[in-house]
Amino acid sequence: MDKKSNNINRRDFIQGTAMAVAGMALGGSAVTKAFASPAGKYTDGEKFDFEKRKLGNLEVTALGYGCMNIAWAYGPATERKKAIELIRTAYEQGIRFFDTAEIYGPFYSEEMVGGALKGVRDNAVIATKFGFDIDPDTRQLNGNNSRPEHIKKVVGRMLKRLQTDRIDLLYQHRIDSSVPIEDVAGAVGDLVREGKVLHFGLSEVGEATIRRAHSEFPVTAVQNEYSFWVRNAEQEVLPVCEELGIGFVPWSPLGMGYLTGKVTPGFQFKEGDIRKTLGFPRFTDEAIEKNRPVVDILQEMARKKGATPAQIALAWLLARKPFIVPIPGTTNFDHLTENNGTSNVVLSASDMNEMEAEYAKITVFGDRAPSTLKSAHDIGVNYGSSSKGTHGGTPLRK
Repeated sequence: MDKKSNNINRRDFIQGTAMAVAGMALGGSAVTKAFASPAGKYTDGEKFDFEKRKLGNLEVTALGYGCMNIAWAYGPATERKKAIELIRTAYEQGIRFFDTAEIYGPFYSEEMVGGALKGVRDNAVIATKFGFDIDPDTRQLNGNNSRPEHIKKVVGRMLKRLQTDRIDLLYQHRIDSSVPIEDVAGAVGDLVREGKVLHFGLSEVGEATIRRAHSEFPVTAVQNEYSFWVRNAEQEVLPVCEELGIGFVPWSPLGMGYLTGKVTPGFQFKEGDIRKTLGFPRFTDEAIEKNRPVVDILQEMARKKGATPAQIALAWLLARKPFIVPIPGTTNFDHLTENNGTSNVVLSASDMNEMEAEYAKITVFGDRAPSTLKSAHDIGVNYGSSSKGTHGGTPLRK
């Protein structure tokens, strides 16, 4: 497979002149591998030096690789050979933190992660998620299920798919209202004591759930949606994570692709892309146009830094708190290289203040989730978060 042929035109607006200006402004040492090839184009042997961060006491690279997209969401599943090659390329470029879930496929993403990392397992941190009743044979989804006996059963299956003897970080993917969170935490605690799991995480939860779970068994990480244009986590979740020493892993750190600047009115979504098939309010042509000021802020900072809007959006998250570890996902080799090039982009306190001052002047147009997904469990996975209480929010695969 020729990796370089994969959609290389999607984020190619940075020209050589901009990179040269960046070199003069930042000094020769700052223009490193991220800008060694035009606009983050993929080149064999690319490697980035990622800082290490702590999720609780779990050490990971400052960026992870989200493995949902290879199975679902923005188009059809990625063919097996390419999926494994993407994961291995992320590893070769320096990523050591990989995020998957049983629901991605179902099972397909875990299978690809297992196949890709089996030869380097001891050098990688694998996170996966439980929380659903999925028939292991038909892969039919039958709703939420976080009963302790079910958790222990599905973890055994996860270990086989991931081709490993332990899961580094096991999240409850979505709240099961029929099971007290203390029972969930207790079940994962049992698995930790057995050595099958090393750390416990929660996804799409509010402050009360985090506190209740943490009092039963230490929570290592919380994974909620958070990005330059989705700020819900700032209300209570980030503060409680900081208070309790819990890491925070933002999903959809690039705003479902919008923050890259390439989703414009008339954008051609692939067949099956959830942004259109599920009717996300922020992805109507009207909302895409009205929210352009959000992208303008990122593009202006990108111009100053000799970077791309995607890199600025990720660097913004990294600069917010030292315990934040974004997990951008992509099925495009060039975008993977671009995302990983964020390791060479640093936003100062002055840069952050400038961006926040501009953000305060605008209003994001459109809800982040369709109204039809806020009260139904039509496909079983909650989308969205509640800043209070014990429930996660509204339904959709993330």
